[in-house]
Amino acid sequence: MSQLDMNQLLARLLDKVADLGAEADVIANQEKAFSLKADKGELGEYKVTSSQQIGIRLIKEGRVGIAYSESLDEPALDAMVQDALDASRFAKVDPDQRITVQQSRLTTDCAEIHQADTTAVEEKIALALRLEADMLALPDVTGAPYNGFFEGESRLWLANSQGTFCEHQEFSVGCHSSALIEREGRQSMHYQGQYARRFDELESQPLIRQIHAVADGLLMGEAVPSGRYSVLFSTNCFASLFGCFQGALSGKWAQQGINPWRGKLGQSVASRWLTLESRAYMPGGMNIKAFDGEGAATSDLLLIGEGELKTLLHNSATARHFGVASNGSAARSARSALDVTARHLVFGTGPHSEGEVQSGDYLELLKLDGLHSGADAVSGDFSFGASGFLCRDGVRVQPVRGITVAGNFYRLLGELEAVGNRLHHNDGKGFYAPLIRFGGLNVAGK
Repeated sequence: MSQLDMNQLLARLLDKVADLGAEADVIANQEKAFSLKADKGELGEYKVTSSQQIGIRLIKEGRVGIAYSESLDEPALDAMVQDALDASRFAKVDPDQRITVQQSRLTTDCAEIHQADTTAVEEKIALALRLEADMLALPDVTGAPYNGFFEGESRLWLANSQGTFCEHQEFSVGCHSSALIEREGRQSMHYQGQYARRFDELESQPLIRQIHAVADGLLMGEAVPSGRYSVLFSTNCFASLFGCFQGALSGKWAQQGINPWRGKLGQSVASRWLTLESRAYMPGGMNIKAFDGEGAATSDLLLIGEGELKTLLHNSATARHFGVASNGSAARSARSALDVTARHLVFGTGPHSEGEVQSGDYLELLKLDGLHSGADAVSGDFSFGASGFLCRDGVRVQPVRGITVAGNFYRLLGELEAVGNRLHHNDGKGFYAPLIRFGGLNVAGK
């Protein structure tokens, strides 16, 4: 559907809402996906999918109703509006939710996130098969069960009763592989992916070497003695850990009374070496978008500055609840209620070289198991299975498996021993951090 056709459809929907004496915002999205999986030298999957959804957040007399449809024909859209209206009748009055973004006409104007793909499908198939074949050719690899290529294109429209019409379009590609290594009666497995905006940005050989190195390196791992250790998390590992406790930045959690930082604005919540931003744009980032889930412009936000909590992530409803300004952090999909989200989470670099961060003895953790079941996001307490390496002065001296790491995440943020001066990103390119050395993590081993 063209932009003109979709805008006309959304305008008709909003006219229907106005006739009901209500207001609304409407989100429509269309997605196309293509994926390949290799299995024993052949294609185990060749999948092409497409989908479309349209969803409405309707507000009448202070009550909110949510509904969506996967069909864009007139009867289905009429039913969707009626469903939202019916849902609103049974909802509690929510004085904070209103349609407030006026006359926004934002389009994500960033050529890098939607580049024309002229790669022949044969090249993509060859990549998927090569990932498996090249992995199986490496020493002691007895299996490579997860290998593949994927790409996706999405287009999103957002409109509301205050004259807002916004549009976003993006394309991305990725690949992934895995290695099962067996030697001397022991097994080790590692899986990892890679994301990009163009096919020629994918680098399968470095990915394969990295996966094999981790699986092979951890194969002979043993538990270390129980005690307290200085710890470095890999960027992927740190991103996963932080994701368990990201609600501490949520204005919605604060509104619900479950955010442990809800009363800490302007107070110290971390080491003075820790700075954290939500950045609207990062070169190569996968979360670039000009507007948030309500159509407000996204922008860079300083969340934590030198250890002090500067702001929470707010949509218009949470901002109104606390009497502050919305900061373009609304999140909503066609199916979901209003929430908040960051764009790219970026931890600031620190005063130490990476050599200084890696000096002496420490644990480098590459894997955490049981993340969400082992984390209490409100209290900050966590206990996870972990794997990695015991290191000395930047050199891995002993593989480590079969340990449990435990602590309190919010206290951990205040126990920084060193912060490096170079940024690294996770595989998903939405989380950026320097090497950060944390002190005093409890380890249960042997």
